[in-house]
Amino acid sequence: MVQKKRIIIAEDQKILREGLKALLNSSEDFEVVGDAENGLDAIRAVKMHSPDLLLLDISMPKMNGLSVIKEIKTQNPKIKILMLTVHESEEYIAEAFKSGADGYCLKDASYSELVMAINSILSDNRYISPGISQKILEGYLGDRDPTKPRSSWGRLTKREKEILKLVGEGYKNREIAGYLCISPKTVEKHRSNIMRKLDLHTASALTAYAIERGLVAKSFGGP
Repeated sequence: MVQKKRIIIAEDQKILREGLKALLNSSEDFEVVGDAENGLDAIRAVKMHSPDLLLLDISMPKMNGLSVIKEIKTQNPKIKILMLTVHESEEYIAEAFKSGADGYCLKDASYSELVMAINSILSDNRYISPGISQKILEGYLGDRDPTKPRSSWGRLTKREKEILKLVGEGYKNREIAGYLCISPKTVEKHRSNIMRKLDLHTASALTAYAIERGLVAKSFGGP
């Protein structure tokens, strides 16, 4: 008997998480061994269960999916990671693969496409939803254009993006400092740099920007 492939689902929407779990567990090939509703829990679940594959959303509370990928791949590069997301922009796709993702699948995909994506990356291949391959080509051609300006988002550091996400979720400087193990003064300095780079001047403007970038779900209610 062929051993089932072990999967962890990291998705903040419970109804979608439970639905995916039921579908995958109904297969003879897969077993969902854990799930997580935020980025930090996703990392803990992977450490605990050592799955073959992590099914991961980008817009996750506490730690976004891109940071989760980097953390997990640093600890165990053999674990395959398939992004399952609504984000279709070339910038998200490129950042996901640069961070170490093995596949990128849209949430409007059929179950058969999801299975194909999972099997593809478990066979050491990359996977990209057919509907977004054109965006990859456009991004590649755009990157070769030396006159293309660098976006404000692209000027933010990894740490600044992490802090922007937490600000967008409603966390205060002291709470953010506790999560990231840095001082509140360092958080305040990063916030000032973020506001300067984005030309935004209030916490509400930062929150709106974080939602626009997909770092925070529109329905997120804060801590």
